[in-house]
Amino acid sequence: MALEITDANFEELVLKSDKPVLVDFWAEWCGPCRMVGPVVEDIAKEYDGKAIVGKVNVDNNPGISMKYGIRNIPALLFFKNGEIVDKQIGAVPKSVLAEKLAKQLV
Repeated sequence: MALEITDANFEELVLKSDKPVLVDFWAEWCGPCRMVGPVVEDIAKEYDGKAIVGKVNVDNNPGISMKYGIRNIPALLFFKNGEIVDKQIGAVPKSVLAEKLAKQLV
């Protein structure tokens, strides 16, 4: 299951992770976010133990959202060694997200 990432635990879970991290920035009221949600959960299960997959509710965590300039959601950021290495804005098929995450595992 995707982790709930907040302003409080972002540094620990994302920036200090020794594994690649996929962070889904979303909100309850966002239609495309609800489409991406189950895809992110599937990826979390598939990559369990190999990567960290988490979700940031932008309404509840404005600090992280502002820090990374999130203006459009869903916004999916891929981190490796505490740095953004890739991103995807908007709803896309699972294969696109899985491929981007798989590239960070090598």
